[in-house]
Amino acid sequence: MFISGAKIVVETLVEQGCDTVFGYPGGQVINLFDELYLNRDRINHVLAAHEQGAAHAADGYARATGKTGVVIATSGPGATNLVTGIATAFLDSVPMVAITGNVPCDLIGRDSFQEVDIVGVTMPITKHNFIVKNVCELADTIRMAFKIAKSGRPGPVLVDIPKDVQVAKCEFETQAQPVIPYPVTFADSEELEKAAEMIEAAERPYIYFGGGVISGRASSEITALAEKIDAPMGCTLMGLSAVPSDDPRFLGMQGMHGHYASSIAEDESDLVIALGARFSDRATGNKARFNKNFKIIHIDIDGAELRKNIPADLSINGDIKDAVERLCAVVKEKKHPQWHKRIEELKTEEQRRIESARNCGFKKECSNCMHPCYNTGIPAKDRLDPYDIVDIVSSHAGDSIVVTDVGQHQMWAAQRYPLRTPRTFLTSGGLGTMGFGMGAAIGAAAATGKHTLLFTGDGSFGMNLNELATSVSQEIPLVIVIMNNGVLGMVRQWQTLFFGKHYSNTTLDRKTDFVKLAEAFGAKGIRVSTKEELDKAAAEAFSYNGTYLIDCLVDCNEFVLPMLPPGGSIDDIITEIK
Repeated sequence: MFISGAKIVVETLVEQGCDTVFGYPGGQVINLFDELYLNRDRINHVLAAHEQGAAHAADGYARATGKTGVVIATSGPGATNLVTGIATAFLDSVPMVAITGNVPCDLIGRDSFQEVDIVGVTMPITKHNFIVKNVCELADTIRMAFKIAKSGRPGPVLVDIPKDVQVAKCEFETQAQPVIPYPVTFADSEELEKAAEMIEAAERPYIYFGGGVISGRASSEITALAEKIDAPMGCTLMGLSAVPSDDPRFLGMQGMHGHYASSIAEDESDLVIALGARFSDRATGNKARFNKNFKIIHIDIDGAELRKNIPADLSINGDIKDAVERLCAVVKEKKHPQWHKRIEELKTEEQRRIESARNCGFKKECSNCMHPCYNTGIPAKDRLDPYDIVDIVSSHAGDSIVVTDVGQHQMWAAQRYPLRTPRTFLTSGGLGTMGFGMGAAIGAAAATGKHTLLFTGDGSFGMNLNELATSVSQEIPLVIVIMNNGVLGMVRQWQTLFFGKHYSNTTLDRKTDFVKLAEAFGAKGIRVSTKEELDKAAAEAFSYNGTYLIDCLVDCNEFVLPMLPPGGSIDDIITEIK
C-alpha cells in the first residue's frame, strides 16, 4: 500500500506488537498524532503532562512487561525533555524506542524554530540512534530500532523523523512477524567447566546477582544453582524481585545501603559468583578493598562490563539464562554446614542491629524544624517509622507492582518490601532519577491494569507531581505513599554524618499541602501520622479504583542504615547513629 511516513510509523508499531505509546503532541509530530487518532482502536496513546513523565512511563511499561516501551515527542524542547528519561532507561538497561519529530530536512542546521540536534544530544545515552531522511527507509529503521533495543543487553534507541518525511509517501508492506533480537552470545563450555571447578573448590560460595538476571529471565536458574551448591544469595538494587524475598537463601540487597548480613556474607565468602551485575561503586564501595577476601566469577551478556570495574578471576561472556543452566548441570552438588551456621549468625546480628538503630535515641525534637510531624502532639517514639510504613502498606498491596522514586524512601522500600515475582520492583538505580516514580508507575499500571504502588518522598514527588493529572485522567489505579519528612533526606543524612550538620538547602520548608493538591487534581488524599491511621488509609486506598495519595509524616532524623560511607568499605559500615 502507498501511504505516508506518519502512517508507516503507526503500521510498523502495530506490526511490532506495540499496543500502548506515551507522549505529548507538537507541531513537528502533528501528522503522526493524526494517524494515532485514526488508529486509536489499535494503539492506545497515553497523554502525559510533560515529556519527561512520558519517557518514564514508557520505561515503567517496559520494566513491568519485558516488552519495548515507546515514547513520542515533538522537536526541540519536546525532544530534549525526553533526555532524562532516555538516560534513566540507558543506565538501567531498559528496552525503549523514542520517536521524535524534527523540522523538515531542508531546514535542518539553520537554527529553525524548535530545531535541535537530538541525535547528537542523545548519542551517549542510547544504544543507537537514527535520523530518517528518506521515507522509503522509515519502516526498516523503526524495525531496526526495536531489534537493537531488545538485543543482548537491552536499552533505548532513538528515531528522529523530520516532518517532511512524515508527510512523504511510499510503498509499504507489513511484515508477518515482529523482528527478533540478534542471536545471543553463548558462554564457552571450557570456561563453564573452569567455573564449576572453582565452585567445587570453594567452602564459602556467595551468589551475587543484578538486573541482568531479570532481563535475562534467569530467576529459576539462579535459585537452582544456589540450591545445588548450597550458597547464600545477595543482589544489587536492580536485582530485587528476581527471587522471592522470603527465599531462605536470599539475604537481600548488599552494598552502600544493603542488608548487613548480605554485605558481610559477601565479604567473608571465598568465592563470589556474579551474575548479570556490573559492580557499580554503590555496590562495591572502595574498590581497592572490595575483593580482598574472595575470588570472583563474573558472567554477563555484555562483554564490556567484564573487568570494567572489578577484575574477576574468571570472566564469562554469554546469555545469563543459558550460562547458569549449563553451569548448574556440570557443577557437583555440595553442602556447606559451617558456612550456613555463620550465615545464620549474621542474620541474627542483623536483626539486633536493626532494632538497635530503630531505638538509638538519635531521633529527638528539633526546635528549628517546622515540619508538621513535630506539631501533631505525638511523641517521637510513637511516630510513624519508615519500616512501619512499608510493612503496613505491603500488607494491603497484594500483588501490586512497586515503584519508587529516589532517596531514603527508595532504600527503605528496597530493604523491607516483601517481593515475590520478577518485574514487580521498579526503581531508578543507575542514574538515580528523582521524579522517575510517577511516570514509571503510570506506565506499569497502563501495561498491567493492576494496582500500582508508588513509594516517594516529598522531594522526589515535587519533581514530577504534575503527572497526577495523567494518572487521574487515565483512571490509573495508583496508590501514592509519600514519606514526608520535610527535607531532602538522603543528602541531609550525608550532611549530618560527614559535613558537620551544615544543612545547606536540604530543609524544604515548603507550604505544600499534598492532600489538597491531590484533591485539586481529582485524586483522593489523606494525611496520616500513626500506624492505625495508615492501616485504615491503606485498606481504603487499595480498594479504590483510581489515584489515592497517602501523605505519611516521617521524622526528619530517620536515617537509612546500614550505610557504607562514600569511598569507604565494609570495614567502615555504619549501623547505628548515636
